[in-house]
Amino acid sequence: MNVLLTLLLVVQILAALGMIGLILMQHGKGADAGAAFGGGGAGSASLFGASGGANFLSRTTAVLAGVFLACTLGLAYFGNLRQAPASSGSVLESVPVTPVQQIPGSTTPPAGSAPAQSAPAPAPAPTGAGQIPAK
Repeated sequence: MNVLLTLLLVVQILAALGMIGLILMQHGKGADAGAAFGGGGAGSASLFGASGGANFLSRTTAVLAGVFLACTLGLAYFGNLRQAPASSGSVLESVPVTPVQQIPGSTTPPAGSAPAQSAPAPAPAPTGAGQIPAK
């Protein structure tokens, strides 16, 4: 199973890098408008001919996009199979139980603890208009 996941991941990375390279080699639709005003030259139709390069590059990009999508779906499917099955219990059942501590600001100790020292109660926090800064 690990070999299959590694193979899918390698193919996905290669497809992504290939798509990046092919997309950067293509020229946008705005480049044709620039050629009409003197930009560009006769060397623009070099390797694949006048329009053969655009067709080859766009078709290859589409194929690599399909390979990338298939690898992504495969990784998602096989990645979910590797996870442990979810328990039907509550999430809180797996939390470790810790002893109860005194809540800051409360005057009564929790049950089963030593009596608290007689300390002055803290001043209550300001509420409402006391929290709004003055101009």
